[in-house]
Amino acid sequence: MTTPQHLSDRYELGEILGYGGMSEVHLARDLRLNRDVAIKVLRADLARDPSFYLRFRREAQNAAALNHPAIVAVYDTGEAETATGPLPYIVMEYVDGITLRDIVKDDGPMPIRRAIEVIADSCQALNFSHQHGIIHRDVKPANIMISKTGAVKVMDFGIARAVSDAGNSVTQTAAVIGTAQYLSPEQARGETVDARSDVYSLGCVLYELVTGEPPFVGDSPVAVAYQHVREDPVAPSKHNPEIPPGLDSVVLKALSKNPDNRYQNAAEMRADLMRVYQGEQPEAPKVLTDAERSTMLSTPANTRAFPASGPQTGPLPSQYEEPRRNPLSRWLVGLAALVVLTIIVTFAIILGNGPSRDVQVPDVTGKSQSDAVAALQNLGFKTKVQKNTSSKVAPEKVIDTDPAKGSTVSAGAEVTVNVSIGPENQQVPDCHGLSFGDAVKKLQAAGFKGTFTQSETKSLPEDKGRVMATNPPAGQYSAVTNNITIVVGKGPGRSPYPIWAARTSTSLSRTCRPTGLPRPPR
Repeated sequence: MTTPQHLSDRYELGEILGYGGMSEVHLARDLRLNRDVAIKVLRADLARDPSFYLRFRREAQNAAALNHPAIVAVYDTGEAETATGPLPYIVMEYVDGITLRDIVKDDGPMPIRRAIEVIADSCQALNFSHQHGIIHRDVKPANIMISKTGAVKVMDFGIARAVSDAGNSVTQTAAVIGTAQYLSPEQARGETVDARSDVYSLGCVLYELVTGEPPFVGDSPVAVAYQHVREDPVAPSKHNPEIPPGLDSVVLKALSKNPDNRYQNAAEMRADLMRVYQGEQPEAPKVLTDAERSTMLSTPANTRAFPASGPQTGPLPSQYEEPRRNPLSRWLVGLAALVVLTIIVTFAIILGNGPSRDVQVPDVTGKSQSDAVAALQNLGFKTKVQKNTSSKVAPEKVIDTDPAKGSTVSAGAEVTVNVSIGPENQQVPDCHGLSFGDAVKKLQAAGFKGTFTQSETKSLPEDKGRVMATNPPAGQYSAVTNNITIVVGKGPGRSPYPIWAARTSTSLSRTCRPTGLPRPPR
């Protein structure tokens, strides 16, 4: 079957703009509306395959539902009748622009701020599609275009899903190999993917935009896929010193091997990108330096080094030196090691994650949230942050972890990081008219546990020994550990505090007349 030059007596196909794993894209003319469009047509040789035909048709309908300014618009879907059967197609907005792949290829790394803008807009497009139940699955520089007006356009929504669902077809293999540099680890292992897979792929795109190269390169697609599963990416700033630490953190969080440690959706990633863009610290954990990582991994929390005691020994005499090996045996040992390594790599790719290992939970008490999360994630733990009140630990510092520090758990286990938000706040109750002792009891019953100090002031005789005011005043919220001053009348005289000074706004509204209180006689 060959692709016809006219579709449904409305669209006239022109030059081919590009090819996909299962389709070809033509520049075309909409004869009815007299405008240029781009038309994606299922490859003629695949249209005879019922599975490809049905999946392309279903995904065309899904893609048509995505109406977003950062997504290439879908105008129409249909089927052209040919001599050998129906041929499905998708009519899309024609974008006169250039892809990110060509921009990086021709100009090298993109300016940092512009790269953040482009990926932030791409995050909006992906988040919109995810909310509509469509996972892109093929996010890469070739599928993101910048128009001549500077608008960001994400392309090929839904089509990658049709490819990934296609049983044992050769086309599926070709499509995966063609985009191996942007595969998520779960895609490389053949596992079920969700929106976080697109987040990982977009992290790869951002990495390439700011460094000029993808996070992983290799001699073959299999070698690249292995790195996605097993190897940690080098921080982007190692390739481009102009990259700020905050952007390093965002990229490496997006590229976490474990989906639970990534941004859970594209909106979270965009929020952190905008923080970096505005010069703020992202919520992503900061990237530890090599020295910090080495210190953390090599020095247990409760150990310290002792100087060596006794005389130092000299070098071993020559009779204890290791005998020289002949070149042949050394070559055989190297060959054997290479064979063993190859077997290990093969099984690692086939089986995915190997057996878990036990890791000791480090002591992150008193550290900032970002430092604690970074320390735990660098040891392979999943992390969950909970905010709790604490009168002993400063706000935004770690109270403790669950499991506790020093516990030995499996690598990859979840560790809850309890972070302080400071002492609990309570509303100061109205103590006006009470004795000092009764006021203290009322404050304690409200949850206050700081120091209560008595201060005296002149008052009318009937207010002697009674509370005139508190500091903080009634109705105001205060930390339960704060000190509270209780002002008690000592008479005789006129109180410097109005009668409503210690009362809440509710009691005040009941006391005051609508026309105001008359001035008391002097």
